Amino acid sequence: MNLRRATRTEIPAITALQQAAYAPLKQRIGMALPPHDADFAALFETMEIWVSGPSEAPEAALIIEPKPDHLLIWSLAVAPAFKGLRLGSGLLDFAEDRARREGHGLVRLYTNERFTENVAWYRRRGYAIERIEERPDRRIVHFSREVAGATA
Repeated sequence: MNLRRATRTEIPAITALQQAAYAPLKQRIGMALPPHDADFAALFETMEIWVSGPSEAPEAALIIEPKPDHLLIWSLAVAPAFKGLRLGSGLLDFAEDRARREGHGLVRLYTNERFTENVAWYRRRGYAIERIEERPDRRIVHFSREVAGATA
């Protein structure tokens, strides 16, 4: 998978991709999801945004936030037309490789407990449930995975 660092000029296309990718999940649970409704211009200040495909219509996007002791996957999105092509797996692989290169031995991510297919997929990919966060309107499953070979 060829990923490249996104530029600010791609914000409208990234916003459209995120909204299209997360719309079915938002509809399913009837509430806003941060990756659907985010201010992506603001995210450029604190996070890394990586995309694949043409600038005007990216196929997939990965938003990661390096932390002192781990790498957080904030969003992993695949355009609906590209679902089923293993782009999500490519995004996860890239994030894990990026964590290793940056010297992080741990990758973290989270998802809504009601997205059972996502929970099962992350578990198949080797992510362990660290905890389930109880909120008044949802339960958030927090995952982590150790990545071997971290260098820094």
